[in-house]
Amino acid sequence: QVQLVESGGGSVQAVGSLRLSCVASGDTSSTYCMGWFRQAPGKEREGVAIINTGGGSRYYAGSVRGRFTISQYIAKNTLYLQMNSLKPEDTAMYYCAARPSPPGRDCNPAGDGFLFRYWGQGTQVTVSS
Repeated sequence: QVQLVESGGGSVQAVGSLRLSCVASGDTSSTYCMGWFRQAPGKEREGVAIINTGGGSRYYAGSVRGRFTISQYIAKNTLYLQMNSLKPEDTAMYYCAARPSPPGRDCNPAGDGFLFRYWGQGTQVTVSS
């Protein structure tokens, strides 16, 4: 069991930056595919960026590649999403999610993240033009 708590959302103007944080508690000794999903009103949930906490490649959605960076601070059981050059279309509720995975295994969202077992409560990001 893993509990996830996000923070860092807010309102910014276009081309601004935000950093989201996700603190994990519970069984943090195992490795996970862990990352960020987002859902805008009227749209399907989509995977934004995902990392294997045991190492390996990182997944980024095409719409955020080059602007967003996912990273982890293992000692603090914290996952980050640095979001730069924000656009109004990045406006959404952002969720942290995790599913168990062997270390080094490639992680992808597998659609809307239905394979992800653990979810945070979400943090709102609003980007104005």
